[in-house]
Amino acid sequence: MGVPQDASKGTSAGLTLDNILNGTDDDTLEQSVAGKGLQEKPEEGEGWDEETRDAPVAAGFCVECEDQPAQLHCETCGDDFCEVCFAAQHRKGSRKRHATKPLERKQENKKAKLESAQANGENASQATTNGDAMDTDDSDAELEEIVAGPSATNGAPATSAQPEIGATVGDWYLERAKYIPVRLTLGERKYLRLLEAALNVSEYTDKIDTIGFGLSKTKRIVHQIRELCAIMSGLVLAADYKQGQELFSDRDFQANEEFYQQVFELGRRHKIMNPDKMRSTYGKLIYLLQDSQSPDVKDTLGFSCVKPIKTVYTVLEEHDALDLLRDDLIAVATKEIYSEGRSRREVQRDIKSKERAIEVLASKYQRKNLSQETVRQCIYSIGDNHAFLRTNRDPCDKMISYLKQYFHPTSPKDNKSSLAIRSGKGGARLSHDHQKQYAYVLQSLTLWREILHDMFHLWYLAESDLLSENVPYRLRDTGQGLNRVQAAPKTSRMMHSILNRAQRSIGSWVGSSVIHMGDHNVPNALMFIDKYSQIYRILLPICNTISQIPNICESKPAIRSYIEDEFGSVENCIRDILADFFKHGFDGSGADNFFDAGSCIDGRLTSAWNWCSELEKKRFFPVFLLTGFIGFDGEW
Repeated sequence: MGVPQDASKGTSAGLTLDNILNGTDDDTLEQSVAGKGLQEKPEEGEGWDEETRDAPVAAGFCVECEDQPAQLHCETCGDDFCEVCFAAQHRKGSRKRHATKPLERKQENKKAKLESAQANGENASQATTNGDAMDTDDSDAELEEIVAGPSATNGAPATSAQPEIGATVGDWYLERAKYIPVRLTLGERKYLRLLEAALNVSEYTDKIDTIGFGLSKTKRIVHQIRELCAIMSGLVLAADYKQGQELFSDRDFQANEEFYQQVFELGRRHKIMNPDKMRSTYGKLIYLLQDSQSPDVKDTLGFSCVKPIKTVYTVLEEHDALDLLRDDLIAVATKEIYSEGRSRREVQRDIKSKERAIEVLASKYQRKNLSQETVRQCIYSIGDNHAFLRTNRDPCDKMISYLKQYFHPTSPKDNKSSLAIRSGKGGARLSHDHQKQYAYVLQSLTLWREILHDMFHLWYLAESDLLSENVPYRLRDTGQGLNRVQAAPKTSRMMHSILNRAQRSIGSWVGSSVIHMGDHNVPNALMFIDKYSQIYRILLPICNTISQIPNICESKPAIRSYIEDEFGSVENCIRDILADFFKHGFDGSGADNFFDAGSCIDGRLTSAWNWCSELEKKRFFPVFLLTGFIGFDGEW
């Protein structure tokens, strides 16, 4: 094989996939990378994982969140806010009386400039915002559409109730389908197993997320490329030996770009649909893809490893079959069938009606390139989303109903029915009387419910933030080891919107409204998603125990006798468990230090996890074991 004589080609010939896979010396590669302009520079902000100094808030943006366009000017404070931050900062006290004025002039100017640019025939890419899903420089309208969805513009709430059977479904399923991943097929699951096997043996984060003294940024790039190439080559060789041989012989990764993107995408899709799966490998996958978005790595590989998630909406839109999501029969075809308190005959009747509805829709909306099996796959995927909501969101509704059933909002019957807590007593960090603690628990459970209702939407935005080319991360010691600290503007905006909606639905708010995102408490969007996807692990075992206590007492007299001797009655036992959880699961405890817990949005979940860790010390712990409790990380 001849060597090119051109000097410019000779400069770049040292850094090839062939040399990388064959183990060429790092010093040679470093010189080659330096020759291509990838040498380290002392300029500020050039590193993918370097600290950056705080910059002043850009003109026209909110002074609080610093990443959303300002919509209101507070004349008393003298600052500009977006609507969500203004509502959070001026919800009580003297700030409620601050005078404001809308900032509509800037929006009109933007529209006028856009119209004039289009009239003058300027390039559309200069007049409009970049449509890349990973771009953080979104226009105001685009970001609002991402967060609220088109339903918000029509006046319908984003979390309106699911349409009942027989009612007109409207655009409810259409909006939710935009963020519902498509269930994996049998062939895709084969590649999923290969991906998980490769990630299980990979030490990617151990090698990359370390502070190597004397290890230059150039060598770190080389290690990233080697790890990416090794994983992708192994995947292809294990899946198809012939295709793997072609890869190893030609070193042409770019020709297999579509395959790599598909394998990585189906891993992400599987995790979103099943949050309890890939618990040790999903983090590696996301961090690997995050590094692959680095401009240096992407230029060297010659292609991108990331593609958009395949959703129900995109599949149906591609084949012009979106009317399926507006068909009233979709409610029957995707409904959850409950067996509790129902006869076998009723359950069988619902199953048959659901199967008939699926077959009718599959035959009605099949197209030339859209088979009935694909239509069924989309319908089953929506059903999977309903199953997710039943497992994750419904325990929040159940705990809210327990709170209202066993406790009075303002005046407790006796001391055992009181939810009052005092700072320093029982590990509590907060001091609330019964009425305030009742409201605090109610609003926390309501907020969790709203978050889990929109979890797929939040996950979509979280991956957009994590895999953004324009939002680099910084490797920092957050007190819990080295973590990738990265801003998450889209996820943060959505969370503020959900918080604002929850505050309006309740009417009042107790405690702090601070949402940690991109700091030492919640370093990035991956940590945020991991945090809130665990809520059902806390609430579901408690709900199962509460529901099982009357059953075991009725079937086993010895257990009933024990509970009556220990707690007085079955109802007292249930009330004691709920009172302890509602008090000390929401008392601001659980942080590593005094400053990192309390009543903030994330601190509420920290307190609940702390209560779980103390369960075995509670006097009602034997009752949990008698009802079949294994643990908060087991099977229920």
